[in-house]
Amino acid sequence: MEKVIKFIRASAFIPVSLLLILNVATVAQSQTKNAKKVAEATKEAQKAAQVFTEIMNVPDKAIPQKLLDKAQAVAVFPGVIKAGFIIGGRAGDGVISRRVKGGWSAPAFFNLAGGSVGLQIGASKTDFVLLFMNDEALGGLLKDKFEIGGEGSAAAGPVGRSTSASTDALLKAGIISYSRSKGLFAGLEIKGTVISPDNNDNLAVYGMKANEVLSPTKKWTTTKMPAGVRIVPKTLARYSVRR
Repeated sequence: MEKVIKFIRASAFIPVSLLLILNVATVAQSQTKNAKKVAEATKEAQKAAQVFTEIMNVPDKAIPQKLLDKAQAVAVFPGVIKAGFIIGGRAGDGVISRRVKGGWSAPAFFNLAGGSVGLQIGASKTDFVLLFMNDEALGGLLKDKFEIGGEGSAAAGPVGRSTSASTDALLKAGIISYSRSKGLFAGLEIKGTVISPDNNDNLAVYGMKANEVLSPTKKWTTTKMPAGVRIVPKTLARYSVRR
């Protein structure tokens, strides 16, 4: 009888042990997946900072300082793929940082996608930079998705140290858009492009969604940001800061 009782007790222990093992394995797998996402997001932030630096380091062909200083948020989508024949599309990942007192917020991660029609053969990579010029344009980013040409219109931005009438007129625009492909940086009107939050990355990096990262009530300082993404606000601050 004693042997039977011991066997029952041992048998009852086995499922509990298996559950514990499975639980530990699941947690470890989740942590590995999360660490991978954080590493990928860090690379994305570094790539965006590099693209913006390269663009601004050519003053005669860069974003005019007057426009950059007025921008409420800056989006950088490096290496957006455009592919297809006759009817194509574009897709890419990037970051958006909003202006905060004395600098810029932590970058929230977003996806860019949209269709385009025209003569297209093969594929090409393009860097996109968008300036969100007012609170209304910025508010669109806090939604689940934001369509340029739908909820918000974008104007092609001028380049260089221009202070012409065209630059002054653009100070009233909601979104100013630029593109760089094969070394050529210029303003570009874009329509039908949808910007949506990549909350898988945002949750992995910050434990919060994009609208929380970019919320006007969120008080960001560099020390509150994960080390891997600080390069974005630091890069933006190098070219434009409001005191």
